[in-house]
Amino acid sequence: MKALTRLSLALTGLLPALALAAGPAMEATQKQPLNIHAIGMFIVFVMMTMGITYWAASRTKTASDFYTAGGGITGFQNGLAIAGDYMSAATLLGLSAMTYGAGYDGYIYMICFFVGWPIILFLMAERLRNLGRFTFADITSYRLNQGQVRTMAAISSLTVVCFYLIAQMVGAGQLIKLLFGLDYNIAVVVVGILMMVYVTFGGMIATTWVQIIKACMLLAGGTLVMVLAFAQFDFSIETLLSKAVAAHKKGIKILAPGSLLADPITAISLSLGLMFGTAGLPHILMRFFTVSNAKEARKSVLYASGFVGFFFNVIAIMGVAAIIIVGTDAQFFEGGVVGGKIIGGGNMVAMHLAKAVGGNLLLGFLAAVAFATILAVVSGLALAGASAISHDLYARVIKKGQATEAAEIRVSKFATIGLGLVAILLGILFEKQNIAFMVGLAFGVAASANFPVLFLSMYWKGLTTRGALVGGYLGLFSAVFFVVCSKSVWVTVLGNAAPLFPYEQPALFSMPLAFLGAWLFSKLDSSDQGKAEIAAFEDQYVRAQTGFGAAGAAKH
Repeated sequence: MKALTRLSLALTGLLPALALAAGPAMEATQKQPLNIHAIGMFIVFVMMTMGITYWAASRTKTASDFYTAGGGITGFQNGLAIAGDYMSAATLLGLSAMTYGAGYDGYIYMICFFVGWPIILFLMAERLRNLGRFTFADITSYRLNQGQVRTMAAISSLTVVCFYLIAQMVGAGQLIKLLFGLDYNIAVVVVGILMMVYVTFGGMIATTWVQIIKACMLLAGGTLVMVLAFAQFDFSIETLLSKAVAAHKKGIKILAPGSLLADPITAISLSLGLMFGTAGLPHILMRFFTVSNAKEARKSVLYASGFVGFFFNVIAIMGVAAIIIVGTDAQFFEGGVVGGKIIGGGNMVAMHLAKAVGGNLLLGFLAAVAFATILAVVSGLALAGASAISHDLYARVIKKGQATEAAEIRVSKFATIGLGLVAILLGILFEKQNIAFMVGLAFGVAASANFPVLFLSMYWKGLTTRGALVGGYLGLFSAVFFVVCSKSVWVTVLGNAAPLFPYEQPALFSMPLAFLGAWLFSKLDSSDQGKAEIAAFEDQYVRAQTGFGAAGAAKH
C-alpha cells in the first residue's frame, strides 16, 4: 500500500510541465526569508529578456514572424529552444528530489520523460515542417474540412494550454514563496505580465530567445552544481553509489526498481501518456514551423534530445549526491534533526545541494534559473494558445481564410493578453488546490485528442473528417472524464469516498478510444466528401515527403 501511495504521488506530481508543483510538498509551502541573490539575478535575467523583446519587436512585421519567427531559426537554436520549452522547474527540482528519495526509480521516470523524443524525431518532425505553417491544426485539416477540424484541434489545444498555464502559474507562486521570500499573488502577477510582454511585442522571435537563454542557464547551473558535488567523490560513480547506499535509509534498495512497478496498469498508462503526449503538445509542435526546412526540423529534435538526455543524467547525479551531502547535514532539516522534514519541503533538495557546494551565490543563481524556467515555458504556452485562437478559429473558421495578416496578428495579441489575465486569475484562485490533476489532464488530452488525429492524418489515407472529429472529441472527452473520475479529482478535490476510475493516468484507456473512433467512423463514411478526402491523400503525401509547396524561410 505504501508503494502504491508513493507511486500515486510521484505520477501526479512529477510531470515535466508542472513547474515545481511536483509532489505534495508544493501544496503547503511556507514563505522563506528574502533571497537577495536570487532576486538580483532574476532582475538581470528579466532586463536581458526585455532587451531581446525590444529587439524582436522591430523584426516582427508579419504573421509568419509572429507565429514562427519567419522560419529563420536554425536547427541548433531551435533544439535549444525546444529543450528550454520542455525542461521545466519540475525537471530540475522535482526529479532530483525523487532521485534523492527513491533512488533508481527517479532515473526510470527520467527515461519515461525522454522516450517521446524518438517518436517526434522519426515520425513527426519532417512531415510537420513540410505540411504545416503555423499550428498543428494546419496538418490535421490539410485535406479535411477546415472549419470543423480546426475547431476541434483548437479546442483540444486550448484545453492543454489552459491547464498547463494554471499549473505553471500556481507553481510560480509556490516557487517564489520557497526561494525568493515574496508573496504568492505578487509572483503570479509578475509571471503573467512578463509573459504578455514577451509574446505580445516580440512574438515567436522573443519567445525563442527567452527559451534559448533559459536553457543555457539551466544547463550551465545544473552542470556546475553536479560537477562541484561529484568532485567530492573524485568523480567516481562507484564511490558515489556506495556512500549513497550507506547513507540512505533504504540502503541497497535505492539501486533497484521499486514503487514504479507496484501498479503496472498505471505505469503503462503513464508511459503512453508521456511518450505520445509529448508528441501532441501544441507548444512543442509549434516549434517545428520556426525552421527553414525538414532537415533543420530533424536536427532540432536531435539537438533537443541531446540536451534533455544530458540534463537528465546531470539531475540523476545531483539527486544521488544530495543523499550524502544534504541528507547527512543537519542544517538542511527542520529543528536540525537529520532524516526529518527538509526545510522548505522535499522539492528543495537541489537548492540545498547548490548552497552546500557553492554557497548563497550559487543558490541564488539556481533559484533565479528555476523561476526563469517558468517564464520561458509560460511564454511558449501563451503563444500556442494565442495562435489557436487567432490563426485557427478567427482567421480560418470565422473569417474563412479572408482575414488580413494585420487583423490576425491583432487578434493574436488580444488573445495573448486575454490568456495572460485568465492565467493570473486562475493561478490566484487555484493557489490552495491540488493541481496535479491538471497536468494529468493536459498529458491525457495531448496523447488522446491531439496525437491520434495528427498521426492518422499524416500516415493513413483512409482518415475522413467524420472520423477525425469523432476520434478527436472522443479522446478529448474520455481523457477529461477519466481524470475527473480518478482519485486526484473525485476524491481529493470533490471529497467523495472512492474514485469511479481506479487509475491516475487516462492515456491507456482514452488513446485507444480515440484511434478506434477515428478508424471506425472513417470506414463507415461513404459520403462523396469522404471519398474526396481519401483521394487527396496522394497530394498530401508528396508534399510531406518532399516539402514541395511548403513555406520558405525569411531572412533575419
